[in-house]
Amino acid sequence: MSKGQSKQLNLNLPTSAMQKLLRLCYIIPLVIILSCGNDKNKNTSVEETATQQTQPSQLVEASENNTGTILCFGDSITAGYGLEDNNDAFPAVLQEKIDSLNLNYTVVNSGLSGETTAGGKSRIDWVLNQDIDIFLLELGANDGLRGVPLSETRTNLQAIINTVEKKSPSTKIILAGMQLPPNMGQEYTTEFRELYVQIAKANNLTFIPFILKDVAGIAALNQSDGIHPTVQGHQIVAQTVWEVLEPILKEVHN
Repeated sequence: MSKGQSKQLNLNLPTSAMQKLLRLCYIIPLVIILSCGNDKNKNTSVEETATQQTQPSQLVEASENNTGTILCFGDSITAGYGLEDNNDAFPAVLQEKIDSLNLNYTVVNSGLSGETTAGGKSRIDWVLNQDIDIFLLELGANDGLRGVPLSETRTNLQAIINTVEKKSPSTKIILAGMQLPPNMGQEYTTEFRELYVQIAKANNLTFIPFILKDVAGIAALNQSDGIHPTVQGHQIVAQTVWEVLEPILKEVHN
C-alpha cells in the first residue's frame, strides 16, 4: 500500500468567562456562511468553494491492493474545508498514523462540505459500491445549525446506519458525535447532543462523544471563520478519532 493516500487578546476575564465568549463566537460566522450557502448566486458559498467527494479510484485502488478500507463519511470537518492541502485533514493524518504502524489500511476521505444528514442519506448507496471495513459517520452539524427538526436528523442518521449494515454486515461503524454552541438554545443543544448517544447505544456502535473535543471554540485551533479546524486543529481531531480507531485496528491486525 502506498503511504499517505488520503491523506491574544487579554480581556482580563476569568478563564471560564473567556471560554464562554469564544464558544459564543463559534456560531456567528457559521450562520453567515450557511446563509451564503443558501444563495446559489454567491460564489463564496461553502458548497461551491470547498466541495470534496470520494474519488472512485481511491476505493478501487484499496480493493486492488487487497488492503482494508476505512471510509470517513462526513461534512466539511472531514473534507478539510479551508486547508491549503487536503493531506492536512484528519483522515490523511489517520493514514499517516496507520502507515507508521505498518497496518494494511487505506483511509478514504468521503467528506462533502455543506453536507447534511439528508444529503448523506442520498449518496450512501453509491459510496458503498466497494467493500468497506470501517465506516466513520460524521454528519449532523449542518442540520443542527440550520435548526432541522431533531426527528429528521435522527431518521436520516439511522437510515445511513441501516444501509451500511444491510449492504455490508461485516463493516464496523463508528459514530462521531457533534455538539452545538449554547446560543442555539439549551433544550435544543442538549437534545441534539443526546441524540448521538441514543443512536450509538441503540445500534451498539463504537462512539466518539464529540469529534471536535479540545478544538471547538478555541480560536487558535480554528480558521478565521471560527468554525473549521486549522492544520493543528485537525491533528487534534485525528487524535480524538485515533483513540477509538487504534484499538479496533490492532485487534483485527492481531
